[in-house]
Amino acid sequence: MNRREFIALAGAAGVTAIWSRVAPAQDRPAMLRVGSTSLRPVSGSFFEIVLQRLHQLGYVAGKNLTVEYVNLENRADGYGEAMRELVRRRVDVIVAFGPEIALKSAKAATDTTPIVMIAIDYDPFARGYIKSLSRPTGNVTGVYLQQIALATKRIQLLRDALPNVHGATVFWDQISTDQWHATEKAAAQFGLKVTGVKLSAPPYDYERALMQAPPDHRGLLIPMTSPLFARDRERLPEFALRHKMASMFVFRDYVDHGGLISYGPNRTAMARRGADYVNRIARGAKPSELPVEQPTTFELVINLKTAKALGIALSPAILLRADEVIE
Repeated sequence: MNRREFIALAGAAGVTAIWSRVAPAQDRPAMLRVGSTSLRPVSGSFFEIVLQRLHQLGYVAGKNLTVEYVNLENRADGYGEAMRELVRRRVDVIVAFGPEIALKSAKAATDTTPIVMIAIDYDPFARGYIKSLSRPTGNVTGVYLQQIALATKRIQLLRDALPNVHGATVFWDQISTDQWHATEKAAAQFGLKVTGVKLSAPPYDYERALMQAPPDHRGLLIPMTSPLFARDRERLPEFALRHKMASMFVFRDYVDHGGLISYGPNRTAMARRGADYVNRIARGAKPSELPVEQPTTFELVINLKTAKALGIALSPAILLRADEVIE
């Protein structure tokens, strides 16, 4: 992986130097027991990518790797019991990926078992889960996406790409509350009027949600990021296209499925980096001494096929700024 994609307090090169001093290189353990939980099956999740990376690092299920996974089946209130179950199964490392409730529940379940976070929807430093990025202390380390700070950049890109659109509908849920507030603030800064529609009780009823927005706000859809929205990464782009709505997402896989624009980090790189943390801990490193990293490279991806289907003529300037244009 390109080290330019991630940075700790001391910079990407500094991370390698710091990691080399954390603990002497050790052989892989005879058996690594790693556990995680989420609202969805392993397939298509961050954890699946973590497991793929661990396999590349020499861990083979049934040989030197035991995987403990609890599928919450869309029950967001089940994180607490799931994390306690992982502790009862005596996992060596817990991977807490996605929303804050994952890390919060893991921390409540154990203050000794190492926890590798892949924080997508919250700021673990601001919320007090880590003391600093360079030396997080405690039993938590990993990677986090500065999701809230990116809200301003995404709105700015939308205004540049769609200068004639003045209203938007924002889908959000309880997990993505902070993102919604940041997006609302950023929209006001750039003169974009937004209507926020909170969704609950999955599976989400997007048709009903859209009817809650004023008609002049139904030309642009901005869904926030949460595990429940991620489950619909094919359905949401199709929904927007069917309603003749431009759309902005965080991760590019939504654009692969027909969304108009995405701006965010490479989710695969984040998950793979999480696996690297698991490997370091399995070889003897302490979470408290592994610097927390943040993505520093972000991809602007535009689906030109979708733009044509919507009858949108994007400016050459925004197309030139794109890292990838899907035609």
